[in-house]
Amino acid sequence: MTVLSFEGMTVSELKEMLREAELPVSGTKAQLIERLQANLPGENTISLDSEKTLSVDTVLEGEESVPWYRGTEILTPPALIAIGVAVLMVTAIFVIQPTWLGFEPDYEYELISYDAAQAKNYAEQLVSYGHPDWEGRMSGSDEEANVSEYIISQFDAMGLDTTLHSYQVPMHHVNSEPSLRICVQSVGGNSPCVGPGSFLSTITEFQHRVDYVIQGFSGQSEYTFQEDVQLTYLGNGSDESLWQSATGTIGYVINSGTKTGNTEFFSNAAENDLAGLIRVNKDYNCGKIEGNDCVPIFKGTGIDAVKEANGGSIPSDIPFIAMSKDAGEILEAAIFNASQPGVLEMVMDVTNDQERTIYVPCGEIKGKSSELVIVGGHHDTVYHGQGAIDDTSGTASVLELARQLSEVVNETGTPERTLRFCTWGGEEEGLYGSRAYVSAFQNSLKDNLRLYINLDMNHVDSDFSERGNSLRLFGNTLEDMEHIERITDLYKDKRSDVADRYDIQIALYKGAQGEPDGMPYNSDHGPFVYDLGDNIRGRAVVCYGSGSWEYHTYLDNMDRFNEESLGVSVTVYGTYMRFLAYSDY
Repeated sequence: MTVLSFEGMTVSELKEMLREAELPVSGTKAQLIERLQANLPGENTISLDSEKTLSVDTVLEGEESVPWYRGTEILTPPALIAIGVAVLMVTAIFVIQPTWLGFEPDYEYELISYDAAQAKNYAEQLVSYGHPDWEGRMSGSDEEANVSEYIISQFDAMGLDTTLHSYQVPMHHVNSEPSLRICVQSVGGNSPCVGPGSFLSTITEFQHRVDYVIQGFSGQSEYTFQEDVQLTYLGNGSDESLWQSATGTIGYVINSGTKTGNTEFFSNAAENDLAGLIRVNKDYNCGKIEGNDCVPIFKGTGIDAVKEANGGSIPSDIPFIAMSKDAGEILEAAIFNASQPGVLEMVMDVTNDQERTIYVPCGEIKGKSSELVIVGGHHDTVYHGQGAIDDTSGTASVLELARQLSEVVNETGTPERTLRFCTWGGEEEGLYGSRAYVSAFQNSLKDNLRLYINLDMNHVDSDFSERGNSLRLFGNTLEDMEHIERITDLYKDKRSDVADRYDIQIALYKGAQGEPDGMPYNSDHGPFVYDLGDNIRGRAVVCYGSGSWEYHTYLDNMDRFNEESLGVSVTVYGTYMRFLAYSDY
């Protein structure tokens, strides 16, 4: 007879016992022993006949052709001990952890770690790759290419298999600093705006990024003071006759009281041959982040719709900008409401009719099967800001999650499923990175994708009292969200010092695309849910934070970064990812 102590067993032997009992096999040796002791009460040592094994199948289905209850040696002490061990194991399977029978799994030993300081460090490094003047990491720019290489280097350091995918996609590009000025001439309107005598005129220069920002797929222009291009007031943009009257002029539209977006505005400008377009913000972030102003924000444009409105090609000579409320009022006073109207200069150095290269860096932990769990966030930002929240927070979370899961795998062994960590370029202009990736790997994804996890602004501002403290975890499959709810309850119990500070909401969206109860197609999870082909609905879970007043403005920087809040989604979704990695659920 051999007497085995848990302490004297190898990690592999301990894990084999746990597998036989349908218990989790991850963790340190001490955790494995603790798990066995908790689920095999009173057993600190196991006595076995030297010819017996720990396999339940061996005990229940031995090589003897005579049924076990007719065997002559069944009542020997070693046999009784072996049978006792088998009974304990079967009890563990059917009572302690019967996940395959549909009972709730035990996540007690599955809550992954989270290092807030490391997540913030990732965010600071990502931000450092921004444009030297405008701070953003615009898709198709050198800044985006460089940050993609940084992400790959981090995956490499974690020991992941890495791939840097690249895609040629339609993309606008801001080539140099734009100029927007107003000249109000004196001497009866005869003083020059440039050259000798220009000191007699009053020049008002608007500050790029602060007073105005270029919009998605804007065209270029070289409208100088000498051009004297006229402006046409378009109200809120809903009056078709005003658009028709604006041909050859720069349209001035007030973004207030309507849900009309950039795509419709730009399409109207193309259909009516406008010379340019200015959208003034009078209904978003007003009085919240910069006095009583409404800070201008960047918005993308649905380029396909604009092309259709323009006869099949992108209008390359219609500049499109957004202005702040205060700057717009200065412009209105100088041009629309002055006895001597001012002259506008609008120089926009933008290329919008070419393709550019965007990147998708991925790190992978290969599993025993090709079934796949992917987590992602977008590493690009608006061109004119750091994008600390949108979506540096998500990308930093992906990196931290990858680091934590790589440590789990190093300690636990090869996972059952393959784990992949990707970040996307091209999100801000139309989800180009994730759409291109899904298109390129559609056949594999439709067969193997178990779950996609999206982290886009999974962040809560530190000012809870003014800005709210909610984090919304949502998905499109009931069984996934039931797991997420149980893990969230565990998180609230085990990490209450953090969890109690946040309103963690859970929601299920299982309706059809476009329906109120359907998954929105508004971030990089969209292609993984709706674009797999053959009417296959992909499974996804997403985290959105409580929002950022600085969204898509130059003020979205690290000043308000709250790394603690990222730990909620990283821990909850990372724990579920770990569960999927080591189960066939």
